[in-house]
Amino acid sequence: MRLTVLGCAGSFPGPESACSSYLVEADGFRLLLDMGTGSLSALQRYASLKSVDAILLSHLHCDHMLDACSYVVVRRYAPDGPYPPIPVYAPAGAPERIATAYSLDEGPLDDVYTFYALQPGSFPIGPFQVSVDRVNHPVETYGVRLEHEGRVLAYSGDTAGCDALLRLAQGADLFLCEASYLDGVDNPPDLHLTGGEAGEIATKAGVRRLLLTHLVTAWGSEAETLNNASATFNGPVEIVRPGSRYEV
Repeated sequence: MRLTVLGCAGSFPGPESACSSYLVEADGFRLLLDMGTGSLSALQRYASLKSVDAILLSHLHCDHMLDACSYVVVRRYAPDGPYPPIPVYAPAGAPERIATAYSLDEGPLDDVYTFYALQPGSFPIGPFQVSVDRVNHPVETYGVRLEHEGRVLAYSGDTAGCDALLRLAQGADLFLCEASYLDGVDNPPDLHLTGGEAGEIATKAGVRRLLLTHLVTAWGSEAETLNNASATFNGPVEIVRPGSRYEV
């Protein structure tokens, strides 16, 4: 598997990054994990607009799904289109949410997307064996585990600490984990992780490499987040950047 970071800003686009979106490729198949604000721009640097084979949305907050609305124009109105409907795996409310955000007047998006409602469990998407489970966030949100040829990529989505995330990350070769909050301050409960908490989960899960994402850089400190994660996880750890690529 190859992971390309399209966007990694938390909650809203940053000065250097779109919001959450990650391109995962294997055997010529391209899966988008989330499609947050601004990510469609970044996608065009690393793949053609029509080359995406499937989309998985961890949850329906704008910073993880809003560019799925812009992508409607690509697939419906491209000069060589329309393109056939693409599968979208997302929480149950996704068809209505995306259609409403795209237009109040044009109705369903069945010509663009074929929606599959996520629920805890395992299923295939292309060459990937996918496992998802509900994590600790105010709306219906799923952490994700992708397996391919004996390798494992785990993705936290947005979450505070929870047993489901620990299970999904167990033994992962690469753990892409949010670290939105700073350690040592009075953070809202049941919403996001700190760098130190991400490192603790990575240690308990026995992951090989920890990648920190979804930092809200306007309000935080990358250096502090990285230091706190490194204090609780002894393996390789880094903060991802737009355009970063990793072989899993």
